[in-house]
Amino acid sequence: MITILGLTGCKNLPPIQTVAHVDVDRFMGDWYVIAAIPTFMERDPYNPVEHYDRNADGSIATTFTFNQGAFDGKLKVYHPTGFVVADSGNAEWQMQFLWPFKSEYLIAYLSDDGQHTIIARNKRDYVWLMSRQPAMDQASFEQLVAKIKAMGYDISKLEIFPHLNVTPPVKPSL
Repeated sequence: MITILGLTGCKNLPPIQTVAHVDVDRFMGDWYVIAAIPTFMERDPYNPVEHYDRNADGSIATTFTFNQGAFDGKLKVYHPTGFVVADSGNAEWQMQFLWPFKSEYLIAYLSDDGQHTIIARNKRDYVWLMSRQPAMDQASFEQLVAKIKAMGYDISKLEIFPHLNVTPPVKPSL
């Protein structure tokens, strides 16, 4: 059964290309999750924000918060630790939610101004489109969704996450 499950998820897609280099210190701070193909922990999020701080040992202290089910829903808070993979230009991390397990975290896109990013995985099971601001204009959103699709993701699975006092973008039909 495991073999069958493993084979059904296989795709003949090339590895996700990461950005050439990430200035980790510049990457720190708040990132608003605008849209994602979410993990099981991210069900029905409102106001999702990922915050990064660099630890003295070089690891990344991460705080992921959102309200579940509504803007005034129960606050969910997760604290995974990120580890930058050596010789990756700081664009590949491993995220650890539970020791000793680590998950792939690939910075597949980072805008030149550092305002938008796409975090991907080679399995194409999860993806996150994030912005430094809770709002994103429709044209930028559509361009980034097109990039996600070009990476081999099924964008029909992409969910747009609401942020307080912000009109969310509309998912394009690419």
